[in-house]
Amino acid sequence: MSTKTMLADFPKEKLYKWALWLSFITIGYNVIEGAVATWFGAHDETLALFGFGVDSFVEVISGLGIAHMILRMRRQEYNGVDEFEITALWITGTAFYILVTGLIVGASLAIYTGAEPQTTFVGIIISTLSILTMYALYYYKMKIGKALNSGPIISDAKCTKTCFYLSFILLGSSLLYELFTIPYVDALGSLGIAYYAFKEGREAFEKAAKRKIACADDCC
Repeated sequence: MSTKTMLADFPKEKLYKWALWLSFITIGYNVIEGAVATWFGAHDETLALFGFGVDSFVEVISGLGIAHMILRMRRQEYNGVDEFEITALWITGTAFYILVTGLIVGASLAIYTGAEPQTTFVGIIISTLSILTMYALYYYKMKIGKALNSGPIISDAKCTKTCFYLSFILLGSSLLYELFTIPYVDALGSLGIAYYAFKEGREAFEKAAKRKIACADDCC
């Protein structure tokens, strides 16, 4: 018996409760990850880690919109986003675009001046924890989304999967610098994070414009 079939046997109320808890876990984890990553990113002068931390804080805004949406879905059938969720999407998109601008400017200055991190060891730890956490969240969000046949929850799972990929960028750049001290790899890692942040920002604006959370492909 598949996981989807087993989950489909549970009452919808219980499934929505699990989905809500997953959204709360996502918000809480991103708050802690953002605080630790930005602090050590600034302390160790690693732009990739700092940008990763700011990205986590932006994900908190998005997560609040998702949690609000799931609370509504528990009370009534989903009929599109409300004004709170639209506002959260616009703020999320704007914050991501500001982050992209900052990372591009920061990376350009780092390459021009030859600035390098003191260490990227913390980035290795944080990215490894993030890979494990985000994959678990993606896996269970997707299972619950499919059991509920909920496009918005499946879309949220796909966005969580993007955070999973983004963690690999941080891990790769952090490992390469810590092991081999390759010049500019931290700046390049921050540009990789900027690329995904741009995609997430664009997706947030598209969802706000369409007033629709669900998407047909691997959004974000």
